[in-house]
Amino acid sequence: MDHSADKLKILVVEDSEGDFILFEESLREEFSDPIIERAVTFSSAAKLLKSQSDYDAILLDLTLPDSRGTELVTDVLELAGQIPVIVLTGYLDKNFGIQTLSLGVSDYLLKDEIKPIQLYKSISYSMERKRIVNQLAHSEEKYRNLFQLSPQPMWLYDLNTFRFLNVNEAAIQHYGYSLEEFLSMTIREIYPPEDIHLLEERIKTSNQTGHIHFRDTVRHKKKNGEIIDVDLQSNTIDFDNTKNQLVLANDITEKLNYISSIQSQNEKLKDIAWIQSHVVRAPIARMIGLIDLIKNFEDGEVNKSELIEHLLNSAYELDGIVRDITSKTELIQLDKKE
Repeated sequence: MDHSADKLKILVVEDSEGDFILFEESLREEFSDPIIERAVTFSSAAKLLKSQSDYDAILLDLTLPDSRGTELVTDVLELAGQIPVIVLTGYLDKNFGIQTLSLGVSDYLLKDEIKPIQLYKSISYSMERKRIVNQLAHSEEKYRNLFQLSPQPMWLYDLNTFRFLNVNEAAIQHYGYSLEEFLSMTIREIYPPEDIHLLEERIKTSNQTGHIHFRDTVRHKKKNGEIIDVDLQSNTIDFDNTKNQLVLANDITEKLNYISSIQSQNEKLKDIAWIQSHVVRAPIARMIGLIDLIKNFEDGEVNKSELIEHLLNSAYELDGIVRDITSKTELIQLDKKE
């Protein structure tokens, strides 16, 4: 019966001519025009596997003229890579056939009990299992890369012991600790001593409320003792039956310093604006009044010398105010450059 329209390519590693003919007939009965290649020794199988890797499955006899047992299985598995290997064994090797599953083979079949449909199921299921395993491995590799190649520090730590379980390269570079140092530390050690209680309270609250996502601004301490402000985002995840927390850390120290600088500049600008709107107007108003007296009154009516003296004093006062404004403006420019 043809169960599949797909043309499969199968390598049969079998030195017995009779057994090979039996396997070949079974394969051709269940699969549509399969491509079947045979190797009678391990060395010939190795040459085929090294020259081509497009086999869909490998049927492997446990006893060959040049290799057998565990050594044969491990060597073939290494050469097979992602190709599923199905062990073919006799009754005498039945127990060892079962043990080969722990070595990484996809299935084992007793030669004397092999039927076409059984061989079809074993190959089909092995191929599907291998496809799923490869897909999971690819997905795991993808997420591992997202963790390791992230440009921002990331780490995973145990919520019970607070110990680091893994850190990415960005965390190592930014905080100054080596991977070995991180893995020997707890999360408490990157917090300033006076902030550790905040960490413990946050985790306690998170456990009580059941919230798995957390975001806040905290302070961390680098290996060199530098204190930095960090925008922290974390999620609680279950891994190996333990509660862990995956953390993404973004150093915002420079950003906060910039905001503080801008706020300081704004305060200075407000001060300058107030001086301009209040302090400057006082001597100007006096000068206008004095000039008006000098202009509109004759000698004898007012003491113009005294008025001019007052006018000069107001001018000096105004000059001092302008100098003060200039100094404050220059300080703002220096702050911007820094």
